[in-house]
Amino acid sequence: MSSRMLDVAAPVEGAVVALDGRGLRVADVVRLADGRDGRDGGVRPLPAPEALRRVEESWDAARRIAATGRVYGRSTGVGANRNEPVPTEAAAEHGLRLLRSHAGAIGEELPARQVRAMLAVRANQLLAGGAGLRPEVVTSLCTALESGAYPVVNEFGSVGTGDIAALAQMGLALAGEHPWKGPAGGAGAGGAAGAVGGVPEPLLLDNNDALALISSNALTLGQSALALHELRGLIEATQVVGALSLLAVDGSHEAYAAPVHAARPHRGSTQVARRMRELIGAADRPTPPLGRIQDPYGFRCLPQIHGPAHDAADALEDVLTVEINAAAENPLICAEDLAAYHHGGFYQAQLALALDHFRLSLTQVARLSTSRLSSLNEPNYTRLRPFLADHEPASSGVMILEYAAGAALGDLRAFSAPASLGHAVLSRGVEEQASFASLAARQTLRACDAYRLVVGCELVAAVRALRLRDLRPEPGLPVGRALELAESVLDADQADRPLTDDVGAAARLLDGFTEIWRESTA
Repeated sequence: MSSRMLDVAAPVEGAVVALDGRGLRVADVVRLADGRDGRDGGVRPLPAPEALRRVEESWDAARRIAATGRVYGRSTGVGANRNEPVPTEAAAEHGLRLLRSHAGAIGEELPARQVRAMLAVRANQLLAGGAGLRPEVVTSLCTALESGAYPVVNEFGSVGTGDIAALAQMGLALAGEHPWKGPAGGAGAGGAAGAVGGVPEPLLLDNNDALALISSNALTLGQSALALHELRGLIEATQVVGALSLLAVDGSHEAYAAPVHAARPHRGSTQVARRMRELIGAADRPTPPLGRIQDPYGFRCLPQIHGPAHDAADALEDVLTVEINAAAENPLICAEDLAAYHHGGFYQAQLALALDHFRLSLTQVARLSTSRLSSLNEPNYTRLRPFLADHEPASSGVMILEYAAGAALGDLRAFSAPASLGHAVLSRGVEEQASFASLAARQTLRACDAYRLVVGCELVAAVRALRLRDLRPEPGLPVGRALELAESVLDADQADRPLTDDVGAAARLLDGFTEIWRESTA
């Protein structure tokens, strides 16, 4: 299996995540967002000295450039006001007015984890050295990440050309004009004694800091990193569930044979087929089954559907890795050239398209899970009663799970609508296009719960079928460990009864299945 499919979740050694504006990974953003390391307890950010020097040089260059010429957002207004000059005597107040006017995000307050991901991404981007703002901003962001404090940020305000409303709220919090929250459970204005522990000391932000601070898609990138991390793991877990279902229906191993995929060598499909052979202990060239010639698509086409989802996850990770380490501020301050380059590097078309592609591939994987669930309910495949029912007359068994999974899949399908089809013309026509990457990120996050429930339904049915048939894979196989884990959690009562708690428990089990998937490649 390719290292890319594993490294996304590999933890950084120790309890420190280095921020250098060059090498931050999706997994690092997740660790900082969670504020803890799975093995070592707390985790804290550590800015690299050479990166801090880049920030210092960029800040010095930005002030020199702004003092001698027109620079967007520093000596001028923004958006349709780009041609309005800002007098030198009004420059300091202009920065705060810009933050105040743009801190208008609306909707629900975002959870701490998403806001912390935003802080982590923004701190690292600033260390790339192109923003031209004061180094104390980076220090303050790292202080907040380490302490657990985070600014109040509302959900809506971006159309994929910069998360300016959310980041302006962050900027006002750094200036002491917007509330913080934190682990102490309180909330108050920045710097208010005793309100929230670990709030950074208020910063004096001026015209050289304001636009530079909010010229980023850090919230969208942080949300995307969290969604990719969770959903990649769930796709891996789904293959383990699919392997259990394959055993429950006496499925053929031929669909995963090495010659089949060598003849059509798409990377993702080939790797998924190999992983399936590892999970169930199948040979590279398995013996054809004695029974039915071939299985339904839910089993036969698993590599062809799971493979593209892995490929889409890799493509999304590539985009995110570039963006979370990018100096994409407009204008870009280049200390070497002593120049401010005005550009459109903030426009997130690549991210929006990668997120849309990933969600579409994810929906295909979930839909295949519902296909396997239907097969598990069919006596022709399980040799059991319809719907895996018990011995009582006309028992319904797990019939309802098809309906429940179908309903959750409906939500997932709705979340997969391409956000990049959106369009907006803003700021008096000056900004006449939008990527809607922000919407794509929110939709991808929302897909997590619906996807879990779809696959949880399949897992409940697969374990019941294996129990009813008294089938046990070899304990040493990954699929054997998965069944043992599932049986230790899922209720063995096969009488007609509500299955809500069973599906919830199965959905939570999927993280353990992800670990089994990854351990089998070690």
